[in-house]
Amino acid sequence: MNKKLIFIASVVSLGGFLFGFDAGIISGVMAYAGPEFDLNELQSGWVVSAPSFAAMFAMLFSGRISDLIGRKKVLIVVALLYAISALFSALATTYEMLYIARIIGGLAFGAALVLAPMYIAEISSAENRGKLVSLQQLNIVFGFFVAFLSNYFFNKYNTPDNTFFSDTNVWKWMLGVELIPATLYFISLFFIPKSPRWLYLKGQFNNAKKVILLLHGPKKGALEIAIIEASIEKSKENSKLKLNELFKRSLGYILFVGLVVGVLQQITGINAVYFYATSIFKQTGIGTDAAFSSGVLLSTISVIFTFLAIYLIDRMGRRPLLLIGTAGISLSLLICSYGFNQATYQLSKDQISQFEFSNANALLPLSDKIYSSDVTFKNELKTILGNQAYSKNDGAILEAATTINANLVLFGILGFIACFAFSLGPVMWVLLSELYPLKYRGLAIGVIAFINSLISSLVQLVFPWELSNFGNALTFFIFGAIAFIGFFVMLKILPETKGKSLEALEAEFVT
Repeated sequence: MNKKLIFIASVVSLGGFLFGFDAGIISGVMAYAGPEFDLNELQSGWVVSAPSFAAMFAMLFSGRISDLIGRKKVLIVVALLYAISALFSALATTYEMLYIARIIGGLAFGAALVLAPMYIAEISSAENRGKLVSLQQLNIVFGFFVAFLSNYFFNKYNTPDNTFFSDTNVWKWMLGVELIPATLYFISLFFIPKSPRWLYLKGQFNNAKKVILLLHGPKKGALEIAIIEASIEKSKENSKLKLNELFKRSLGYILFVGLVVGVLQQITGINAVYFYATSIFKQTGIGTDAAFSSGVLLSTISVIFTFLAIYLIDRMGRRPLLLIGTAGISLSLLICSYGFNQATYQLSKDQISQFEFSNANALLPLSDKIYSSDVTFKNELKTILGNQAYSKNDGAILEAATTINANLVLFGILGFIACFAFSLGPVMWVLLSELYPLKYRGLAIGVIAFINSLISSLVQLVFPWELSNFGNALTFFIFGAIAFIGFFVMLKILPETKGKSLEALEAEFVT
């Protein structure tokens, strides 16, 4: 594969790295920022989900804006917004300032998640498009890995004898380090060419041919030029495109496929697990330090299985990966549900006496009582200690009180992450970048990504409330049941797109 293509695709997909970093870092941040601002479940959910809420609007319009002014220009603005968000998140002194800064970041990653696969698909040839578009997902999971590793070290060195870090400032450093990759992303984008297919769309034929020949060489470049020019007449009216044209009958099938996959990717709870990883691992009773280190393991699994997806996507195809992965997601989530359902919670007087927080003795009336419901147990703790004190010490309390097969739950969560990483994670964006004709691509991907991000933000917003009111077992059962249904829907409707040019796919699916 051409080294220039790999370099350009890697640069463009750095936006995915920043999304993954932001999503991973917040799971550790909320362990400190939540108690710092004394946030309830919905406020915590809003801080976490605010970027996804903003992202859905960016996703809706960024594709269309990039059709008008170019993919490259919009990506440069995206990188600038990432940097602004990182800086102001680190400087936040109030709950409101924190979520506004994160909304700015959401605008950035919403646009990046739409534009990166679109741009990469437009510079790629049919045989390597799957691999190159999958670099976006690889960057996302690598961002998660770096974020969880960063959180682990910040938490490790935030000790009572450390005079530099404290509970009140360590989360600011966690957020602030994102400024470094955001600045690198901004600078690197000036070294990539404009999308050749977009240049064709704007009538800049000579510039488009130069970019194609630069990317693919004379022989393969001539073939790509011929394929694009054969279908260019169909895209001439792009500037007059309106939203209602997306819903015409000829596009019905591919729009439905895109919506199903786009909704399923988020409604199975992936971002709830990523964004709240530290909190979820605490629920197993392994303790705060182990919860942070388990996040590193989770992100490592993501990276490994995303590499597997890149290896397989142009060999096995999109359809088998999606079906196998979704079946595995459902099974893994149901295993998590079963593990949490078997848990019991009990505090002894000796355990209570060893807690180091000031009002620990207030828990003595609960000593030796056995709880089978995590909801009842945690609600009684909050009633006695107050929300802020419980939030600061929940890791230690649950570590002492919980009797659970933590390995089974960990196996289920890691299985979920692994199956997602080689299926719905990377393959959705590859599929979306392939299904739609050039004329409709920006608008179609924007609409589906808007719905995808809306589902994501709602899942993140209500997840702390679900854990507090439904409990761990029922929450994971709901996600698993949705994945189970989604498998059979996709079994019926999913097409295969591997190894075909974008123009050939248009001829096949647009009826």
